[in-house]
Amino acid sequence: MITNELPERVTGWFAGRLPAQWQAAPADVTVDREEITVVLTIADADAQGSEAATAEARAGRAAAFREETREQRMEIAQEAQHRFERKVSWGVAVGERRELWTHVSAPVMTRLRQPQRIVLDTLVDAGVAKSRSDALAWCVRLVGQHEDDWLAELRDAMSAVADVRAKGPAA
Repeated sequence: MITNELPERVTGWFAGRLPAQWQAAPADVTVDREEITVVLTIADADAQGSEAATAEARAGRAAAFREETREQRMEIAQEAQHRFERKVSWGVAVGERRELWTHVSAPVMTRLRQPQRIVLDTLVDAGVAKSRSDALAWCVRLVGQHEDDWLAELRDAMSAVADVRAKGPAA
């Protein structure tokens, strides 16, 4: 179970445990029931030239950092896994490049009615996804890309409902 306190505890622990030279900015720590994902921001690559050269310099910087820190990251992950009872996954941000090196792919059980299954099957038949599982993951990623706008709209709607309820007969 995730309490409001757990993400703060995990973020605080990593802030104190991670070497300062690994952080050009505070680590981006995300916590769910199965996993803690730590994305480290490191200094941008000093590439001059085209966008392609900059992208390759950033990829090289990320790869070098991954190799140079592997042993120490594994040690820190082991400590955190013991402490917080979740797997630890790592990633890096270099300039505009963000990549995850490891992550948990957790199965999620869901029950879908025929109209929802038809949506998934359409995505599979159209070649958007290889399977229903991939199609569902695609849908979740799409919602995730638009979640800020959607959640803001949802919060506004919930506020409007609360206002209407407050004016109702039970008020």
